[in-house]
Amino acid sequence: MIQDGRRARGDASRRIVLASATDLASVEGLDGLTIGRLADASGSSKSSIATLFQSKEGLQLATIAAAREIFTERIVERARLEPRGARRLAALLRNALVYSRDRVFTGGCFFAATAADVDSKPGPVSDAVRTALIDWYGYVEAQVRHAVAAGELMVDDAEVLAFELIALNEEANSRSLMMRDARPYATAAAAMRGRLRDAGADDGILELLEL
Repeated sequence: MIQDGRRARGDASRRIVLASATDLASVEGLDGLTIGRLADASGSSKSSIATLFQSKEGLQLATIAAAREIFTERIVERARLEPRGARRLAALLRNALVYSRDRVFTGGCFFAATAADVDSKPGPVSDAVRTALIDWYGYVEAQVRHAVAAGELMVDDAEVLAFELIALNEEANSRSLMMRDARPYATAAAAMRGRLRDAGADDGILELLEL
């Protein structure tokens, strides 16, 4: 019972620290995520954080994993309420815009913020960010392919359409942060609806992308 209590307290402490870590990394990047900096931000001691994560790299990897869980729950899992294909694609895009617009993380999209930190660096931290993004890009493209196979969309190249839609989402995130203005999200949603309309999406699908 004593051991179970210690484990529960350790799990709770880990969740509290990671909540601060994901938010801090979204603003300052993964390189700025040090045990000392996190201790200041979270109110936890350096020794307790060091005990939980062992090293800066361990902390960075745990932070990426925690951010990925939030990203998946907010964007992917909620979209799975829609059937795969065009409707799920539209839900994914809307969820991604809302996740950034509503500042689930202070720095907007966690992965957009941290990718620039690690994109040219080798190692496990860079690999973890890259894997999360590859999975996201691949999932969006898979929904385009399902939609094409079902006759919901008509495009020559599913990879190109997925690239365009993701690029609109990432530009909305970047421009909103830079300009301190939420309007880029509505602009991106309108551009996404236009691109899907050009590909033959019906009005019911386009309505899912209204912000």
